[in-house]
Parts: sequence; C-alpha cells; structure tokens
Amino acid sequence: MLGLVSTIGLASLATPVLAQDETIKVGILHSLSGTMAISETTLKDTMLFLIEQQNAKGGLLGKQIEPVVVDIASDWPLAAEKARELLTVNDVDAVFGCWTSVCRKSVLPVFEELNGLLFYPVQYEGEESQRNVFYTGASPNQQAIPAVDYLMNEEGVERWVLAGTDYVYPQTTNKILEQYLLDKGVAQDDIMINYTPFGHSDWQTIVSDIKTFGSAGKKTAVVSTINGDANVPFYRELGNQGVMAEDIPVVAFSVGEEELSGFDTTPLVGHLAAWNYFMSVDTPENEDFIAAWHEFIGSEDRVTNDPMEAHYIGFNLWVKAVEAAGSTEADAVIDSIVGLETPNLTGGVAKMLPNHHITKPVLIGEIQDDGQFDVVWETEDLVPGDAWSDFLPESAVLEADWTAPINCGNYNTETESCGAAAAQ
Repeated sequence: MLGLVSTIGLASLATPVLAQDETIKVGILHSLSGTMAISETTLKDTMLFLIEQQNAKGGLLGKQIEPVVVDIASDWPLAAEKARELLTVNDVDAVFGCWTSVCRKSVLPVFEELNGLLFYPVQYEGEESQRNVFYTGASPNQQAIPAVDYLMNEEGVERWVLAGTDYVYPQTTNKILEQYLLDKGVAQDDIMINYTPFGHSDWQTIVSDIKTFGSAGKKTAVVSTINGDANVPFYRELGNQGVMAEDIPVVAFSVGEEELSGFDTTPLVGHLAAWNYFMSVDTPENEDFIAAWHEFIGSEDRVTNDPMEAHYIGFNLWVKAVEAAGSTEADAVIDSIVGLETPNLTGGVAKMLPNHHITKPVLIGEIQDDGQFDVVWETEDLVPGDAWSDFLPESAVLEADWTAPINCGNYNTETESCGAAAAQ
C-alpha cells in the first residue's frame, strides 16, 4: 500500500524538493489497491503526468506544484479519513480523486466542513451538486440516457437488463433509467434489474438468467453499471456462455480501455460502451495527449481513457481558475471557475457550468479485438451536464446554481427556495 507521501510525485517528476511554503500542494485521492485499483491506479499516474507538464511550464502563480498521493485502498471510510489528512495535515489546495459514488459520498462532508476543493473525474448518478465539488465526469443525461436512446432507436432494443454493482451509482442510475424506459412505453415485465457486490466473481447463474430473459423473442440489451474488477469475470462468462453482441449487446458505463487491457477481448467484440472520450478519437489534441502520456509513462502500451480526460479537463480548469483569481483559496477558485472553458480531447470545449458540471460530447464505442473502441455514434453538439434528473418527479423541479443570487445546489423552481440537503 502506498502511504501518504507528499514528495512521491516530486521524486517521480525529477524536480527538486522544495520547502512547503514554496509549493502549491495538490492531493491525489485514489485506490491503488483493492477492487477499484484496476481503474484508479492510472488516474494517479495521470495526475502526476499533468502536474509534471504544468511544472515544466513554470508551475502556477510562480510556484511548483507538489503532488500528495494517498492510497484509499477501495475503503470508503478510509477515503474520508485520508481526505481530512490531505486538507488538515498536508494543507493541499485542491484534491483530485475518488471513482465510486460511495467514495465521493463518504468524503463530501469533509470537503464541505473544511471548505476544500474536490475534482471528481468519473461518470456518476447525478442527484447532487455540492459547492466544494466539481463534477468533470458525466451525469446521466451525458451517458446513460443517450446510450439507452441509441440502443432503442438504432438497435431496436425492446427488453432491458439493468445490471450493476450494489451501491449508490448503479442504484440511482437504474432508478432514472427504469423511469425513463417506462415513460417511453416499455413494459415493466421487459425490465430486469440485478445487483452484485463489489468484486463479484461467480457470474454463471446471472449470465444464464440474462440469456433466458433475452430468449423471449424481443431484442434484448444489457445496460451495465458493473464497476471495478468484477467486470473481468463478467465479460469472461459472457464469452463462455456464447452471449454475442449481435444477440444481446452489452453497453457499459464503467468499462473503458484500461479495464480491457490485459485480457482477451475476442469474445467481447461488438459489445459497447458509452463514454465522452475514447482513445481512438482522431483529433490533434488527442494525438498530442497520447504521445506525451506515452513519453511520461515510458510505455506505448499504456492506454488512455475517459476518466483520464476528465482529470485533464478538471486540472486545466483549476489552473485557469487559480490564475484568474490570483489565489488557490477555495472561495476564490469557486468564484472564478464558473464560465471558464478549456479544450477537451475530442475537438470541443469543456465549460464549467453554474451547477459545477461541464459540457461534454457523448460517444458510443464498439469494442474491437485490440481492446480499443470504434466510435459508432456521437451527439452532434456538446451536452450540458444536469445535476438533477428531468425523469424523476422529485428532481425535475430542482436546479443547481452556485452563482449569485441563487448559490444553491438544489434550488426548487416551484417554491423558489433552496431545498434541504441533497438526496443521499
């Protein structure tokens, strides 16, 4: 396990160790062990990469940036403890981290209490907007809803398996999707919902149930919010039981290039993922990013993925906000960041919105035999992230706006008042 080491990044970046008051400290809060390490380790490396690049440009406000890396070990109470240490012991000015929503929910009270800044880089279930958090991953209207629309309109899907890991992100996302499907006229009997624990490994019965559910004469698809290393045996069992993409396609929201690297993808060819970035996107920005990443990491075999781009966007927006404010103080950054823009890697622009979400394209990618994705569909325009779902009655009346005069994460447009604490 990697301990809390404020100079670990500096050692790897070959920059001199500076006195504490001569650096701007950035916390990196990711799982480097446990079930989520398969996804999060590369995000730690991404942050070191981005910090090295910024330091090579002269740093920030005339100071070098010092990364402080912690391993939260896929342990959510530990994540809150380490977040508190980063803010109170290490005096970091911003934190980039978490993957799962249960991690984010665990650390939220810490950032609120201590007025810290968290940049969260992964798709999530929405139904939240917190003043101290910037959500640079997708909300459901930037991933889940477009993916269902694609399957319904382009693939003719009529039966739906909503399969997820048993925690808040899949549960809330599937609640939104179930209501969306019902609103679209899908019968309740044509929706199957299944949850499994983190690290689940025995998929034989569940995949068999999916096959049976898909044998009713209606086109069936699996919408997967399975997270972490449970994806490996899940996809392997699909292959073992001959579940092919042309029969029952799987569209995943938490499987990207990193999760596919290192195991045989042949049985998975044709299955899908919905993200806002793929490594295969052909743009000058992406080409330059990949080349610099490979040089930094020392291997052309290391892939890039969507949460890496989210960290890239979040870090660059933070840098711009600090420069605009002339300060790393949380209140100054919060005031300056809304409305700022930075290029994404797909040829567009990410803009920080008043609800602390950003604009994104939505892409559907088809798994290839080399572990990459062929983009088969994308939105024509950038999609603004919604904090609150339009498809849940209790949320449809809520808006988030952290600018004056509203300054509220759950403003009720009917009562014209700021509501209670965001739904947990």
